[in-house]
Amino acid sequence: MNIKKTFLLIILMLVAANVSAEKTEYPPITVPMQLKKVSEHVYYVQGKAGIATDNEGFISNAGFVVTNEGVVVFDTLGTPSLGHQLFKKIRSVTSKPVVKVIISHYHADHIYGLQVFSEMGAEIISPKGTMDYLDSPQAAERLEERRFSLEPWVNDSSKLIPPDRVVSNSESFSLGGVHFIISYLGSAHSDGDLTLYVESDRVLFSGDIIFEGRIAYLGDADTRHWASVLTKIKTNELVALVPGHGPLAKDPNKAISMTLKYLNFIRDNMGQAANDLIEFDEAYKAVDWSAFSGLPAFDAANRRNAYQVYLSMEAEMLQ
Repeated sequence: MNIKKTFLLIILMLVAANVSAEKTEYPPITVPMQLKKVSEHVYYVQGKAGIATDNEGFISNAGFVVTNEGVVVFDTLGTPSLGHQLFKKIRSVTSKPVVKVIISHYHADHIYGLQVFSEMGAEIISPKGTMDYLDSPQAAERLEERRFSLEPWVNDSSKLIPPDRVVSNSESFSLGGVHFIISYLGSAHSDGDLTLYVESDRVLFSGDIIFEGRIAYLGDADTRHWASVLTKIKTNELVALVPGHGPLAKDPNKAISMTLKYLNFIRDNMGQAANDLIEFDEAYKAVDWSAFSGLPAFDAANRRNAYQVYLSMEAEMLQ
């Protein structure tokens, strides 16, 4: 069988899998999901700012790129039902099969929709660090918790989907005349992070290394490396940046600067407190948070972020 016939067979198999996936039953969501066009090939949906279980779990962003030979999806949202709704949005634009799914990082609000696309036979690509999460007790515990807090959209049929391929270096590929660059960033926001650059459209999917117009969630992030990554991102060629959370950034430099400003501010203040042996509660109360207190998710995330950085800065001082 020649290469052309082999490729045609693969496409036909993907189309069949995509069609069968549309018949899978998922509990319907009731929150709105608006599809937004970014450029000729790029689309995204925007979650609402909040904690992970707000808005039926729709608190993060996901997007996709339509090419002549298929669709590339970036992140899959926080429940299988949301992932299925994302697939319906794809179908409102194109009948082309979903060929690849690129996952920015393995946090629950970005991966629970994966099973929808896995059932289609799409290749799932994720960063190094993915298996560290999947093999940890926290992964199973988080899924069990979400089966309670996000029921019925996460339920007993919901499962963790491993990637087909893990990347530990930056790489590129082309599909249907569109060129893509995957950049592996190491452990910044999570155990492993990556971005996807759609070169022909000059659009960057940043994942959670960028939070636009809201407080970043730091979790167990390596904020020192994260800040270093942000200082090295080149934005001269960008027309737009799709962040992991928040609206489309038409001024990428401003979006990067805002996240970096928050990271540096919280590191400077909590680092100084840890160095001076000031108790966390006292240190937190002494900080003027007014530059960030008006942003969405501040009340839900900022104190937890500050405590995580306080502990990590203590650890850094011992290194």
